[in-house]
Amino acid sequence: MTRKAVVAGSFYTEDPALLAGEVSGFLGQKRERVNAIGVISPHAGYKYSGEVAGEVFSSIKPKKTYVVLGTNHTGSGKPFGLDWKRTWETPLGNAVIDDELAAAVLENSRYIKADRACHDSEHSIEVQIPFLQSLNKNFTFVPIGISAAGTDTYKEIGTELAKTFNALKKDVTIIASSDMTHYEPQETAKKKDMLAIEKILTLDVDGFLRTIGEYGISMCGFAPTAVMMQASIALGGKNARLASYKTSGDASGDYSRVVGYAGVVIY
Repeated sequence: MTRKAVVAGSFYTEDPALLAGEVSGFLGQKRERVNAIGVISPHAGYKYSGEVAGEVFSSIKPKKTYVVLGTNHTGSGKPFGLDWKRTWETPLGNAVIDDELAAAVLENSRYIKADRACHDSEHSIEVQIPFLQSLNKNFTFVPIGISAAGTDTYKEIGTELAKTFNALKKDVTIIASSDMTHYEPQETAKKKDMLAIEKILTLDVDGFLRTIGEYGISMCGFAPTAVMMQASIALGGKNARLASYKTSGDASGDYSRVVGYAGVVIY
């Protein structure tokens, strides 16, 4: 079975040649690539967040396997839903799910369940796939939707994921798909976002989640970010760096009501 792309033609072009060129342009600058354990990458339309995503993916070494943790904007399906036993189609071709790893995650996690409904109309994971297809045409991935829960739940899921990867000896990069503050003035959005980013860069999961709540930061992917951080720490992550930060205002010129985009690499 195949999951058809749902935001091709809106979040990014549906023309294969144009899309390949656009993503290649975002990945164009040569940088020192690190062996990333986890990253944060935004998921808006490429016009707005593509440059930040490009900074992230051009800073990491390509892998054979990725686990992509998405936000559940629609509320459909299970709160922690893993899609498997089908491919994901984009204009650049089909991306293949690692069914062996998916099965192991389902077996070893108390919370993650097999589910397609939370993915069928959701864009947060889909927009990452063309970047991965440009990095390594032969990669496999595991898509997991992560909904809001409690700190202990995020930590347990992250720890379980790390144990599963280690048991299978899988060298995985975990991608948390998230935008930052939504629809606030540039100055306010950036100030709030930097408070959250500071906690991410110090790998402080508890502090990150407290900051999100205390300052009312409308970061849509704070849940997948918390899971990714916990898993990265359990896998030996000790360093984090900010690859890029921009807002929608940098693309539109309207700084009165922006969305923030951060790219972070943990290694």
